[in-house]
Amino acid sequence: MPGREPGGGERGAAARRPHAARRRGRRITTLVLGCFVATVLVLAGVGLGTVGAAVIGMSKLAEMQKQAARAGTKTAPGTALPGPVTPSPSAPAPSPAPARASLGLEAVDADKAGAAIVAVHVPGPGYTAGLVRGDVLLTFGGARVDSAADLVRALAKAEPGEEVRVTVLHRGGGYQQLTVVPGVVL
Repeated sequence: MPGREPGGGERGAAARRPHAARRRGRRITTLVLGCFVATVLVLAGVGLGTVGAAVIGMSKLAEMQKQAARAGTKTAPGTALPGPVTPSPSAPAPSPAPARASLGLEAVDADKAGAAIVAVHVPGPGYTAGLVRGDVLLTFGGARVDSAADLVRALAKAEPGEEVRVTVLHRGGGYQQLTVVPGVVL
């Protein structure tokens, strides 16, 4: 008969699984510990993908906050300004900040030498040049790049719209020289 033990007998106490309770206890312990670690990481504000990342480029919000600071208007970090900032008539008009070159990517220090790309902004100069996540920038315009900070310094010397040769180590192990045109990323 389906659903019954073969031989017509009932399932006895000897057929119990004595180790099931220990296995269940380990699973529960692992689950509770995992939830605890995840909660601590979230509350600590750890973004696992961008720990120590250098953002190569400036967002529009950051630029607006800098302009507001120059004009004397105070804003809390992370808040957008409601509209254009108009300084008082007696205050001199702030001069526009010079355009800064940007590649539109995020980079961290590589394991050995170079700046490892962790994110490429999709319309941006880095994407247009063929840079992808996982590439390691080794040179930028003839200057050797040993860290993400070196890349930021070399990029600060570049002019927007000017072609720059970069040497890239791809994830697969191949080297390539690319031409990138830094631009102004908003």
